[in-house]
Amino acid sequence: MPRILDNNQRIVEEHAFRFGLTDVMFVRALAAVPVVPVKTRDLVKVDHFVYVQYIQSEASMQYEFLSEPLKALGMLVLAAALLLPASARATDAGFTQFIASLWPEAQAAGVPRATFDAETRGLEPDYKLPDLILPGRPATGAPSQAEFVQVPADYVKEASIIRLAAEGQRLMAKHSAALTAIEARFGVPSTIMLAIWGRETDYGRYTLPYDTLRVVATQAYVGRRKDQYRTEFILALKILGEGAVARKDMRSSWAGATGLTQFLPSEYYKHGVDFDGDGRVDIWNSVPDALASAAQQLVNKGWQPGLRWAYEVRAPANVDCTMGVPELTKPIGEWLLAGFVPVRGQKFSSTEQAQPASLLQPEGIYGPAFLTTKNYFVIKEYNFSDLYVLFVGHLSDRMLSPQPFATPWSASTQLRTADVEAMQRHLTRIGLYADKLDGKAGMKTRAALGAYQKSAGLKVDCWPSEAVLRVIGAAR
Repeated sequence: MPRILDNNQRIVEEHAFRFGLTDVMFVRALAAVPVVPVKTRDLVKVDHFVYVQYIQSEASMQYEFLSEPLKALGMLVLAAALLLPASARATDAGFTQFIASLWPEAQAAGVPRATFDAETRGLEPDYKLPDLILPGRPATGAPSQAEFVQVPADYVKEASIIRLAAEGQRLMAKHSAALTAIEARFGVPSTIMLAIWGRETDYGRYTLPYDTLRVVATQAYVGRRKDQYRTEFILALKILGEGAVARKDMRSSWAGATGLTQFLPSEYYKHGVDFDGDGRVDIWNSVPDALASAAQQLVNKGWQPGLRWAYEVRAPANVDCTMGVPELTKPIGEWLLAGFVPVRGQKFSSTEQAQPASLLQPEGIYGPAFLTTKNYFVIKEYNFSDLYVLFVGHLSDRMLSPQPFATPWSASTQLRTADVEAMQRHLTRIGLYADKLDGKAGMKTRAALGAYQKSAGLKVDCWPSEAVLRVIGAAR
């Protein structure tokens, strides 16, 4: 028996990691002293594949924090895991059992048994995806977040807008017949549909990197939104069973959105349209089907024909930026009476002035300001991001006019996502914020920051900055 001399020469305590329906996996190893080998039998196998993938991905992050003896232990444990039989490493029993357990649901949804067996045979999880609940990672999906808050100028890049607008104009001419018919049927402008296509997949030129079925299966197994993706997995199998697309062509984002205009499988069934009349909904290869399906989704979420997505305005110098929340709406005419001025001398009709709108200041009091209509929030339901809606709306406008925003973006400083999340936590504790803790400077976060700035006697600009962070840090 080895002698236990100090804290670095002790038995490493057992670690248990639970993956959804899988069994608990225990890993036990003795202290890293030369006379004590770490043998394969010290690893009690329940699900080796999960463990090997986990330890490989996490080892590099944890390694620098270990003492030298424990670094040696870590390498021995990793070596022992990798020396397991190939069959143990190549399979994931828990995942396989989980997938098999979904057959009754798939059968009830109309998935043929032959499709289920063929498409799930050899299916493996992808533990490198974001938004998973894995050992050593927070359950919030933090690995998928950017390190820094993305500022509007970095997202709505002028060079990208110019390039995509030019290609959009070309495609508008090429598909004019289909676009005219789709617009007549759904009331969604051709330029909006093209802008969504351009933003989502660069008009189909971007090759989506993931196998959709593997993505939704992994998310259903160990994702943060298991119940949602359980349904997406079943419906992805249904799509394949109906022959709508071949598995090799059913590529997706890390979140499982697929096709030219990026639909989840459930969205395919809710909004898909066979516009070209060939008997199937093909959002992967048929431009008419993909664009009509995008238009149908917008209509199903409340699109109002003849209504713009937003109007750029100049805000008065004394603007209260805390008013920039979706819940606060006024007729556009009232905003104009309050001192908001349309850019470039634009005139509003009486119908437009009667439309309710919310204030949007993506950079707080800096940069452009907008009065956003209901259709702004309809686009936001397609992708829940203010910057996404700004990109799509502005790209749509630029296909008809070469003019950029009248007010340029400011040189906003980037805060770390973790710092903005810390602000959100503090604002939640003091009752000013009640939305997601996601580290993003969205409308509600900016308004809550403005309210905090008012209460703390700071300059009210509704933008997360180092100065506000310092004051909040001191308050905590």
